[in-house]
Amino acid sequence: MTKTYQLVGIGNAVVDVIAQCEDSFLADLGIEKGIMQLIERDRCEDLYAAMGNRVLTPGGSVANAIAGAGALGLQAAFIGRVRDDALGKFYADAMNNESVAFVNPPVADDELPTSRSMIFVSPDGERSMNTYLGISSELASDDVPQDVAGNAQIMFLEGYLFDKDKGKTAFLEAARDCREGGGKVGISISDPFCVERHRADFLNLIGEELDFVIGNQDEIRALFKTDDLEAAMAKTAAICPLVVCTRSGDGVTVLNDGVRIDVPVEAIVPVDATGAGDQFAAGFLFGMATGRSMETCARMGCICAGEVIRHIGPRPETNVLHLLKEAGLA
Repeated sequence: MTKTYQLVGIGNAVVDVIAQCEDSFLADLGIEKGIMQLIERDRCEDLYAAMGNRVLTPGGSVANAIAGAGALGLQAAFIGRVRDDALGKFYADAMNNESVAFVNPPVADDELPTSRSMIFVSPDGERSMNTYLGISSELASDDVPQDVAGNAQIMFLEGYLFDKDKGKTAFLEAARDCREGGGKVGISISDPFCVERHRADFLNLIGEELDFVIGNQDEIRALFKTDDLEAAMAKTAAICPLVVCTRSGDGVTVLNDGVRIDVPVEAIVPVDATGAGDQFAAGFLFGMATGRSMETCARMGCICAGEVIRHIGPRPETNVLHLLKEAGLA
């Protein structure tokens, strides 16, 4: 049966506000380098005011991945929650303009504003993210249209939404609707700190409700509270049929029904590492949706990640499908 959407994502709808800065700037403002921190509204306004040369772009981890996959040509949709304020309207319009159906109209008359993340990019390309979740973290079951979830070939969930029970419930219902319709469901682990907060729920979801999991080496290790990556990957593969682990410069490992595939990556000094994992997921999911082998999926993901770290911002700026064709993958 033909699905309405080849790929549907559910995640935080966050406007990224990106600026370059020196390490001394981070120290002066008390910003911890290289991680994502959740902040309150007052802190959000202070950091926004301190930023120079801001670049605005629609963001959110899974939203970035869905946009990347849409740019490659997939029929894609994103489920997220924004306010009908200026940033929310910017977000919805930007997603629709990137060939991704933004299926939830901006919400009127809500106290919380549209979510935003202030991303400070230091000279080494490392990003320090300060995120005010706002309205996006209030996503609940009513925000997930059953006709969208049930008509998805692949559904991709964002771990960050686990911070509220209503988000967990929405995930479970959407995953079951998708699988009942014959689709496959997976998760982006999102962040080691997210795992620390919700380890039991993550493991239960991965083991009972999902078909695949994508995470980096730190996130996979965090699932089982171990520094032994090989052991963590093996334990994850024991409860989930498809595990994809990105290992930075050491490449990508895919464990698919007991078969291991290791794919190397090209060494690149990043201009901005923002979105590398998200665009890897975009390429990998594009490969899955179009029936490629697991090795090809991983190679596609690496090319997409390689493109995005060569410039400022979390989404592709060049024709990535052309890059895949040049590599003989599409």
